[in-house]
Amino acid sequence: MFYIVDIMTSRAVGEFELAVLLCVGLLRDDAYGVTVRGAVSKRLGRDCSIGAVYTTLQRLENKGFVKSRTSEPTPVRGGRAKRCFALTAAGDRAIRQAQATAQRLWSGSGLRLSDT
Repeated sequence: MFYIVDIMTSRAVGEFELAVLLCVGLLRDDAYGVTVRGAVSKRLGRDCSIGAVYTTLQRLENKGFVKSRTSEPTPVRGGRAKRCFALTAAGDRAIRQAQATAQRLWSGSGLRLSDT
């Protein structure tokens, strides 16, 4: 008997991936690396590196949860184009699924934060 496990194509999202997905959805047209990093850091209450954000965005794009496009260069002299990200329908479903999973885990547990 053999089991084939392909970790890289997992459709589940981890905590940091979920935070990045949520921020991409909230930022809408303003979702590019630096703004996503700022939003994720603020929501998680800790600093995160730009490298971690870009790595996560690439992983989410590989999973089909976000898509990217290159913007026009900024109007300032020597302005650079930005890689902008947008939530896909699959990404929206992943967010809703993560929320439903968390609610199932907490509901009926009888556990209160003061108990821990």
